[in-house]
Amino acid sequence: MTNPMTANSLHRALLGLFLALVVGACSQRRVVVIAPAVDAEQTALALEDHTSLEYPIRILFDWELNEQGVRVKGRGVARIEPPYKARLDLFLNSGTAVVRAALVNGELRMPPGAPRDILPPPDLMWGTLGVFRPEFGTELIGGDRLVGEALRLRYRYGDGTELHYGLKDGVLKTLELIERGSVVQRVEVDLEEGSRYPVTAIYRNLAAFRELKITRRELTQVESFPPDIWDPVGPEGAESR
Repeated sequence: MTNPMTANSLHRALLGLFLALVVGACSQRRVVVIAPAVDAEQTALALEDHTSLEYPIRILFDWELNEQGVRVKGRGVARIEPPYKARLDLFLNSGTAVVRAALVNGELRMPPGAPRDILPPPDLMWGTLGVFRPEFGTELIGGDRLVGEALRLRYRYGDGTELHYGLKDGVLKTLELIERGSVVQRVEVDLEEGSRYPVTAIYRNLAAFRELKITRRELTQVESFPPDIWDPVGPEGAESR
């Protein structure tokens, strides 16, 4: 007689099945294309202008990381400055620092040994801040009009990977990283009416079963930040909230 499945092994099996179903559904998401977007380049230029940074801001937020069913929560601060600089610090509710990173143009700066996989790559990270900024080395290969009056801009990297931007009413809504025809990473943003910065942003790494959700609590326009905050590796990089 075989031994019955233990409660722990059953839980792991059900969790694995659930995650596989979720990832499968997301990676196989299909959009309905109505027609090519003949003005894709003009749309991209207009979106870049609309989402460009105007002045330094400080954003306080709550975050929640869900990795293979394990949840961790905390608070964080983002400091953003034109033209394209962003500093991100994540803390547990106890005040312990978890992640500190700076995004300067297309370079993600983090201390050695830092958990880089928690954060999205630079293109997608700008998207979590509501900023449209395809990095150098990407090529606009076309655009599509989608059902529901949405638009999609398609970019391609040199290795064939694609980055798709989803727009609705001229506002950035989604970013998807496509490898071999499947969505492997995805960002969804939700903006208040009349606001250019997201109220919530969700980053999903489908291959790693990881989700990071950021919920804005407070946004403040500030003066310029000290230059050393863009170097999170040095001792000054451990600046607290």
